[in-house]
Amino acid sequence: MDAQKFAEAWIRSWNTRDLDDILTHYTDDVEITTPMIKIALGVDHGTLKGKENVADYWRRALQKLPDLHFELLDVTVGVNSVALYYKSVLNKKSIEVMFFDEQGKVNKIIAHYTE
Repeated sequence: MDAQKFAEAWIRSWNTRDLDDILTHYTDDVEITTPMIKIALGVDHGTLKGKENVADYWRRALQKLPDLHFELLDVTVGVNSVALYYKSVLNKKSIEVMFFDEQGKVNKIIAHYTE
């Protein structure tokens, strides 16, 4: 997998706000952990499992944040994973670590944000 190409495609998907395109990067059983879940959904936990649940969360986030735009700052590579460093929503910087399955789809995400 070419991490830079993945990162650019991922950023482009988000910046077009096309949820169907965004979801092509993920497995059906994807798991995401991010503090934004607490903020966006008003819940006590920060983890969602399953593409349908994640899609619902992202749909809500896209509606609440009409000016959402990400800017890629850097890409790092791990074992079956990448970490994207980018300018995110609400003027925050984010590091998002994504783990891939054997087919090259993201099956786990852990996101970190500046305060």
